[in-house]
Amino acid sequence: MADDPSLAAFALEVDRPESGIDLGRAALLVARVEYPDLDPVAHVAHLDRMAAEAPAGCRDGDGRARLAGLRRYLFEDLGFAGNREDYYDPRNSLLNDVLERRLGIPITLSLVLMEVGRRLALPVEGVGLPGHFVARVRLEGEDVLLDPFDGGAVLTGEACAALVERAVGQRVPLPETAFVAVTKHQILARMLANLKGIYWRRKDWTRAVAVGDRLLVLDPGASGERRDRGLAFANLGDLHRSAADWDRYLAEQPGAQDVEQVRRQLRRIRLKLAERN
Repeated sequence: MADDPSLAAFALEVDRPESGIDLGRAALLVARVEYPDLDPVAHVAHLDRMAAEAPAGCRDGDGRARLAGLRRYLFEDLGFAGNREDYYDPRNSLLNDVLERRLGIPITLSLVLMEVGRRLALPVEGVGLPGHFVARVRLEGEDVLLDPFDGGAVLTGEACAALVERAVGQRVPLPETAFVAVTKHQILARMLANLKGIYWRRKDWTRAVAVGDRLLVLDPGASGERRDRGLAFANLGDLHRSAADWDRYLAEQPGAQDVEQVRRQLRRIRLKLAERN
């Protein structure tokens, strides 16, 4: 953590019971991967202000009426929308940029809905469907599913199945367990996984390492993340750290399918290190 002071702040934020994690603040600390000097305070205040300025329809009436008011406010009045033109722009995964640009992907738009909803006493939760993140609100004993990427549209079970099919390219069974609300750790891990994919495609190895660091903070036992971080270190030329990650991966996953491949990579790294001596 000495090389990345912002990592320590993220670790401190998530190292507490679920109820004690400020999800909005934690997501803003994720954004320090791209903006190392970002101050979460101003953007948390942005969320506070959005809730304070919400129209009366978000506060008055029964739960369904208030939810309808919140959907209108965020997706019509303020114009939050899914970025269909440039889905893999990293800014779509960074909460500060989503708040400023009012563009995002399903998980970050769901996060905005959750955070503003929480401030208005509307308990919005996240649901991590395969390939597509949606929001859920429990009202009068019934779950209402919403797609923030599509203007907060209300979803049926069949509509969710169609969304998933489009996202993953095949029909996927969606049992009741698929609609269980995810934890804050799971939301942050999914946001980071999105960023990881973007940075790997761009061969932005410095940020790929930073994302890997945070994924391992969330789950120190995620051996696959340690293996991948080792490759990112290798691509950066940081051979000692690469070797350390791969050594640990092989110790933790001796039966993994890619063990021989990782061993070959590790041998090459050690040869290069030996040539430096």
